[in-house]
Amino acid sequence: MRVTMASVPKRADRANEDFTCAGPTAAVLIDGAGIPGAESICRHGVAWYANRLGSSLLGLLSLVQDRSLPALLAEAIEQVTDGHRDTCDVADPISPSATVAVLRLSDGLLEYLVLGDSVLVLDRADDDPFVVSDPREVIISRSYQPAIEAAAKGGDEYHRLLRDLRAHRNQPGGFWLAKDDPRAADEAITGSRPVSGLIGAALLSNGASRIVDPFQLADWPHVMAMLASSGPAEIIRRVRQAEARRAVAADDATITYCTDLDEV
Repeated sequence: MRVTMASVPKRADRANEDFTCAGPTAAVLIDGAGIPGAESICRHGVAWYANRLGSSLLGLLSLVQDRSLPALLAEAIEQVTDGHRDTCDVADPISPSATVAVLRLSDGLLEYLVLGDSVLVLDRADDDPFVVSDPREVIISRSYQPAIEAAAKGGDEYHRLLRDLRAHRNQPGGFWLAKDDPRAADEAITGSRPVSGLIGAALLSNGASRIVDPFQLADWPHVMAMLASSGPAEIIRRVRQAEARRAVAADDATITYCTDLDEV
């Protein structure tokens, strides 16, 4: 497997809260989620959480071949949580969390897992790309967005709406992220596809996938064609240009692009 990566923080003076890594048969992308005030809950921070979770997960993927992706993600969540359970309030609703996208090559199959609003795209030789996404957080967040935008930022109603939105996290009927509870891994979107029909695969954080939604600068066939011709950095460059034109706040943007999937 050949892997090309690009990752750009939202601002040069801020730590990148995305993390990606890959080995000969697996790739992992973590998009850390932070909430203002979390520094008082966890002294390590969101970037630390994302890096630890991604590193732990890739290590397990590389060493343990006979367990499912949700089982390995659950173990990685447990490992990272144990690493700061004694120093931080890991169960607090605003402690660090993350979305996850994973692929693993095994016995002629590409297995995948997506938890949260990261995106995994499989480029198929004889059909349009197969897009794996977990829309639950986006659907719930959009239902709150008009009221949040109408409320005075920082006011009582604003904070009440944010608390209500967060109450849906890692709850039945809500949305799921990697945080302190390994059972969240069982809620991930999973599946597999034969490698023989695939040209490549891409993992994107939501800061990079906005080239399709909401910016609509390209569709997924166009994105995969750009990745093949110009690489991940070009996608992120176009996203940054669109953010500037539309006066939209930048987000950490990360893409991992995998090809030669049958060469393992």
